[in-house]
Amino acid sequence: MLVVALITGSLLFVTVILTNVVQTLSLVLLPFSRAAFRRVNREAANAWWALCVIWAENVQRVRPVITGDTLPNGENAFVIANHQSMPDIVALMMLAYRKRRLGDMKWFVKDAIKYVPGIGWGMLYLDCIFLKRDWDRDADKIQATFAKFLSDQIPVWMMSFPEGTRLTPAKLVLAQDFARKSGRPLPQHVLIPRTRGFTATVLGMRTHLGAIYDVTIAYPGKAPTMTELLGQIGGALHLHVRRYEISALPKEPDEISAWLVERFREKDALMEHFAKHGSFVTPQ
Repeated sequence: MLVVALITGSLLFVTVILTNVVQTLSLVLLPFSRAAFRRVNREAANAWWALCVIWAENVQRVRPVITGDTLPNGENAFVIANHQSMPDIVALMMLAYRKRRLGDMKWFVKDAIKYVPGIGWGMLYLDCIFLKRDWDRDADKIQATFAKFLSDQIPVWMMSFPEGTRLTPAKLVLAQDFARKSGRPLPQHVLIPRTRGFTATVLGMRTHLGAIYDVTIAYPGKAPTMTELLGQIGGALHLHVRRYEISALPKEPDEISAWLVERFREKDALMEHFAKHGSFVTPQ
């Protein structure tokens, strides 16, 4: 498994650095046409992310099992998901690949990621949103990016893990303690979502988005690490998708926040079902 992981990781690293070179060269277009600059970077991202998906599915034979609502093509959306491990990103890429929206993904990511060669550098060219996890410091930057998306009518799949961090046993205990003290149901498979960024995105992007895509991700057995995913041959990952019209969401911030919390309560129930049955679909 380690040899396969090293070969796969090396291939992806070399190709993402080459993608960075193309993205850097695209800067010559920026003074003349922002649209052309974005088009080059969209296609560069689309090509590299598609390579990741094609390699995972056809070489490593990782099989995505997608259930739930059928998503329309070409829709601007806010994609939210639970977060257990780094392969969650690959799972969401597999979904975006099927909807031809890989190059339109705009990730909310930790600020430190922008210094990482390859993936981090590439995201800088894609208008991804780098967060310092301090609302007073992040708010203006977030709103400025939203204004750019709206004014230039940029196609987007906004990508977010509202829990803000990966699920671990220790973090789950903390989430359960918080839930107990605040009189909420105790989560068993997810953390309690951070609602501020979600609410700001819904309010700031409402006129540009068609829907919220609520994705629940699960794996048979323990969620793999990225090294384990890169090294495995065969296997499956499961995505259950719910689509909510953006126009149907509440208008008030507190109600939007409560809406997200309720979605994560539903996710917890879905994950419990998956733990019992190995599928999001009820056995017949």
